[in-house]
Parts: sequence; structure tokens; C-alpha cells
Amino acid sequence: MKRIYLPLILFLLLLLEGVALKLLPPGLVISDLLITPHWVLVFLILVSIFYDREDTYYSVLYALLFGLLFDIVYTGILGVYMFSYALVVYIVHGLRRMLHGNIFASLLLGAVGIVIADIFIYMVYTVVGMTEVVWADYLMTRLLPSLLANWLFLVIIYPLTVNKLTDWGEEQLTGSKSIL
Repeated sequence: MKRIYLPLILFLLLLLEGVALKLLPPGLVISDLLITPHWVLVFLILVSIFYDREDTYYSVLYALLFGLLFDIVYTGILGVYMFSYALVVYIVHGLRRMLHGNIFASLLLGAVGIVIADIFIYMVYTVVGMTEVVWADYLMTRLLPSLLANWLFLVIIYPLTVNKLTDWGEEQLTGSKSIL
């Protein structure tokens, strides 16, 4: 049964991202700010830090899969979220070797990951002509609000998930009942 927990949590977060704006106060939704939830990415960053080991890349595999699902369900271009999520999780997987797995490293890597993914998605959408927002407007009305909102989400889910992810990672490492 444990084998299905990570994909189930990721699928639930994928569904909740679609209704996330309805959960926000109306004053934020009506304003000029555009908050983009990256909850799947935030959870994948935690998976990369606390579940994966040096030689396992389950988080990258999940990033490819759920990024593609995100593209299919929410966007008009296939591959943008798939590639950006996988790239970010791979970068975080490499950077975590330099940092200890604690709240401060998670907040730092989470912020770096969210910024890289959002900027990459913005650049791809600009190149293909899906958006024509200038950089300064994008920075102030989308990137910073999205970063703060997703960072808040990271702070909320960190204490709820870190121990379970660490335990599941240890079980996977010892070979007892892996949860891929």
C-alpha cells in the first residue's frame, strides 16, 4: 500500500493546483497580481531532498510524469512543465549534496527551484508567443507573488511531510517494501 503514497500525493496536489486560486481571498485574485501555484514542484523538491539518495532519481522520474500530466491538463503546449520540473528537480538533487537536509536548506532550494522553473516557463511562453509581458511587469506581478505563495506552501507542508519522506527513503534504501 505504501507504494502508492507518493504518486497519490502528487496527483492530489496536481488536482488542487487547478482550484488553488479559488481558495485564495478574493482581494488577491481580483488584484493585478498573478499567483501561479507550483505545489507539485514544491513537493517534488522535498522528495528530492529527503526521499532520494545520491544514486536514485525517483523525484526526477516523478517530475517528468507529473509535469507531463500538468501540461496535458492545464496548458496548451506539451513539454514545458515536464521539462522545467524535471530540470529543476535534477538541479536541486545535485545541489542538496552541498547542503544538509534541514528547513533552511529546503527553503533555499525551494526558492531557487521555484524561481528557475517560473522563469523557464515564462521564457518558453515568450518565445512561442503565448505571453507578451515585459520582464519588469512579470517580475513584480507574477514571479515575486508566486514565489512568496509557493514558499508559504513549502513552510506549511515541510513539517507535515519531511519525517515521512525520510522514513520512506530509508525503507527504500534498505530494500524493505520500496514505495516507487
